[in-house]
Amino acid sequence: MNIIKKIFKKSRSQEDGIFFNSMEKILGFAPLDLNFYRKAFTHRSSNKFSLDGTPMNYERLEFLGDAMLSAVIAAHLYNKSPNGDEGYLTKMRSKIVSREHLNELGKDYKLIQFIESKVPVNHFGENIHGNIFESLIGAIYLDRGYTYCENFIQKKVILPYVDISRLEGKVISYKSLVIEWCQKEKKSFHYDIFDDNAIDGQRLFGVKLSIEDKVIAKARATSKKKAEEKASQRAYFAFQEKMDKK
Repeated sequence: MNIIKKIFKKSRSQEDGIFFNSMEKILGFAPLDLNFYRKAFTHRSSNKFSLDGTPMNYERLEFLGDAMLSAVIAAHLYNKSPNGDEGYLTKMRSKIVSREHLNELGKDYKLIQFIESKVPVNHFGENIHGNIFESLIGAIYLDRGYTYCENFIQKKVILPYVDISRLEGKVISYKSLVIEWCQKEKKSFHYDIFDDNAIDGQRLFGVKLSIEDKVIAKARATSKKKAEEKASQRAYFAFQEKMDKK
């Protein structure tokens, strides 16, 4: 029995060593408490609880990481854009911390490989990548404090990915652009689902966008929201010259 325990302990030590090395490589510094980082990659489907019955998953860390990321980005924009008003700074921050961008960051650092879940990885939506990136930032804050957290965001997010001049021209939501333009030009518009079916077992929503009762664009996607955004993007490119003059 003692031999089995020793073997198991050794195996766990090797596992921790591999995880430690992986985290150190991503973080750029050595973690002090691996438990924070393990929790950062624990999905709620694992159904884990602490001794006091508190759920053990990344969701609270995700909330914390989102707040830390937003604060550091806000400070960076405040310093780098001295002439930007509140509206400009808010819009720029939204572009940097958009769900799309956070998902890209999670993918770039291949964080999905560390997730502990009873759900197959291919069943997760795109947002899982951004969620665990935020939870990783939350883990850094709890493990090492604000300075380490800020340095990580500066080195891993701002330095390689944040180009203010490029971001100024980046569109966050084509649907918002279309709606804003239609309202300004006093044009009627509406989005309609024209079918709702499944292809190879995957449910798809078909959405058409009409402006002045004329169908301008159609699109299909795995959610109504995504289909509306895709149709809006197509409409934007159809009316880009007019919309850019708004």
